[in-house]
Amino acid sequence: MTSPGPDAAGRDVGAAGSRRRRRFPLWAVAALVVVALPATGLLPAGDARDLVSRTGPVLVFLLAITVVAELCAGAGLFDVVAGRAASAARGRRLVLWALVVVMATASTVVLSLDSTAVLVTPVVLALARRTESRPLPLALTVLALANTASLLLPVSNLTNLLAASRFGTGYVGVMWLPALAVLVVTVVVLLVLHGRSFVGRFEPTAHGPTPPDRVLLVVTGVVVALLAIAFAAELPVALAALAGVLVLGLATWWRKVPLLVPVREMVPWRSALVVAALFVVVETWHAHGLGGILDAVAGDGTGGGDLAQLAATGVLAANAVNNLPAYLALAPTAGEDVDRLATLLVAVNAGPLVTPWASLATVLWWQQYRRHTFGSGAPPVWPVLRQGLLLAPLVVAAGVAMIMLR
Repeated sequence: MTSPGPDAAGRDVGAAGSRRRRRFPLWAVAALVVVALPATGLLPAGDARDLVSRTGPVLVFLLAITVVAELCAGAGLFDVVAGRAASAARGRRLVLWALVVVMATASTVVLSLDSTAVLVTPVVLALARRTESRPLPLALTVLALANTASLLLPVSNLTNLLAASRFGTGYVGVMWLPALAVLVVTVVVLLVLHGRSFVGRFEPTAHGPTPPDRVLLVVTGVVVALLAIAFAAELPVALAALAGVLVLGLATWWRKVPLLVPVREMVPWRSALVVAALFVVVETWHAHGLGGILDAVAGDGTGGGDLAQLAATGVLAANAVNNLPAYLALAPTAGEDVDRLATLLVAVNAGPLVTPWASLATVLWWQQYRRHTFGSGAPPVWPVLRQGLLLAPLVVAAGVAMIMLR
């Protein structure tokens, strides 16, 4: 697989305008914001220090896990898994789709939703060509699961990492049931929407992709498994991801396997700057009264109607702006109540499925689809919109219902 480079977020989300106005790219605007708001006192010094302590480890994790995912792609892990899926399906399209569901879910849970959008989308499109399957239904499956499967572990989504320390009994202990409900409803709805595309059989091919080095492939598989265990145990995620970078980087160097992209492009510093700017902007806005406005919109109760109000606000905000600033803006309205916090995560993680900018993973998915369909261009808007309009309310309602039953 030819990787697009993990900093597609910074280059493409923010650099779409950069291509048109190269003199001042979005990452440069973000850097200016990060420096200017604290320096001018618009963001008070105490709030700035608190923001750094809360979000610093999250940004380190974002950088490290993206490098881990890119090194996994360079070792051929995604290609091999896709090839094994095609072989295991034995020509049955429905089984192939089910295995894509498993692959996209596992990637999202362990490596984060953005890694799934950047690295699994092109693999699945290549798999569609290889099996002569319709590419759009398979790609739409990845799009849905990149968002809706991002609830189980803190590392699955940056919003989870920001919220994890506020779950007194442990993040996974609270979120596993809503995450499972959201995932089950997602798979059922996807099957209803796209099931007819997976009727029939394809001609299995004799040989799948060959990894560049089998020893490196084994080491990579072991590292990913160990990272999954560390993340599930809620060990410090930034340290675990950095350890993964160190081991995989040394293994890649030892086995003399060339990198898919240069090191300077492997580290997503542009994305990190944009995310940091979002943190700073929303924190500054909160310092000047945003919380009072949102309290009136999102409510403050813990009853079923109150949770539904918060969930609806979160879904609308995520699709109107983007799920990360939506979470940052609404998190104080959730307060210290675990049910309200879990509801907000369900809304901003599983709900941003309608607009193309609703989550970073969705933006990246649109770009990867356009790049890897070889002249077909962007996906047709209506199938994407229809899937989002059907999925978003159903999956969020399922997740919130499980929170109410806790």
